[in-house]
Amino acid sequence: MSLVDTLNAQMRLPVIGAPMFILSNPELVVAQCTAGVVGSFPALNARPASALDDWLSRIESGLAAAREADPEAPIAPYAVNQIVHGSNDRLDHDLGVCVDHRVPLMITSLRPPGEVVAAARDYGGHVFHDVISVRHAEKAIEAGVDGLIVVCAGAGGHAGTLSPFALVSEIRRFWDGPLVLSGAITRGEHVLAARAMGADFAYMGTRFIASREAGAVEDYKRMVTESTASDIVYSNLFTGVHGNYLRGSIAAAGLNPDDLPEADKSHMSFASGGESASKAWKDIWGAGQGVGTIDEIQPVADIVARLVAEYAGARARL
Repeated sequence: MSLVDTLNAQMRLPVIGAPMFILSNPELVVAQCTAGVVGSFPALNARPASALDDWLSRIESGLAAAREADPEAPIAPYAVNQIVHGSNDRLDHDLGVCVDHRVPLMITSLRPPGEVVAAARDYGGHVFHDVISVRHAEKAIEAGVDGLIVVCAGAGGHAGTLSPFALVSEIRRFWDGPLVLSGAITRGEHVLAARAMGADFAYMGTRFIASREAGAVEDYKRMVTESTASDIVYSNLFTGVHGNYLRGSIAAAGLNPDDLPEADKSHMSFASGGESASKAWKDIWGAGQGVGTIDEIQPVADIVARLVAEYAGARARL
C-alpha cells in the first residue's frame, strides 16, 4: 500500500492541519486527529525544550484513549514540524525526542532536511518538506523526503507567491510521490479542487485558527472571522522570511500596513524560539487569504464535519 493510501485509510478527509507557531498545541492536535485529519505542531511551540516530551506523551495518550473508546473511528496520525535552519539551536534535541517517540510524520521547513530524513527512516517515520519553488522541491527530493508540501500564494504564515496551478503542474512533471497543497484552502470544495489539480492532500492552517482548541487569544480568532482577503499583508519584516499577516494586527502594533520596510534576511527571528521570535509572532498575527470564508469560532470537530459535508457536496455537483 502506498503512503498516500495508508494515510487516507486513517482519515475522514484528505487534510493535514498545518503547524502554526504558538497556536498549535496538544489540544488542537488531538482534536484534529480524532476528527479524522492529520494534526501537527511546531516542536518550538513546546517551551522550554524539556516540555516537548510531555507534549508528545499527551498527544499519544489522547489518541490512544480515543482509539480505545471507538476502535472503528478514523483517527489520523500526528505530525511535528522541525525548522531546519542554523538559527534553530533546538533541532538536535527536538529531533532526538521525536525519534524516541517514533513520531509518525515530521514536517520540515526551510533547508533540505537530510538529517531529519535519516533519523526518521531509522524507525519507519516519514518526512514531508515545505517548498515554494521547483528548485526547493528538487533539493528536498535529493535529500530523500517522502512527500512535498507545496506552499503557494495566499497561504498563511511563510508563503510563496506562485499559483498552485503553475507550481503543482511543474512539480508533478518529475515527482509522483505524496504532494500536499497549501494556499487559501479553507472549504471542502477547495480540498476537492486541490486533488483535482494533482495534489493528494490539502494543507490547512488558517481554517483552524478560529477553533476553540487553538492557542490564539480571542481577539486573534475574532479578527480572523471579521477579515477578508484584502486584509492580508505580505511582508518579510517580522521574521526575515515573507509571510502573510492580518492587517489589523499590524496597525494595532503601530505600523503602517501599506508601508512596511524590508527585513534583513540574514537575521531571521523565528527559528530559535527566542524572545524576539515570540514577540513578533504574538503581536503580529499570521493568516492566509482564505479568511473571508471563516465566519465563526467553532470546535475542531464541527469544523471538520463542515469540511466533510462541503467536500461531499462539491463531489455531488460534478
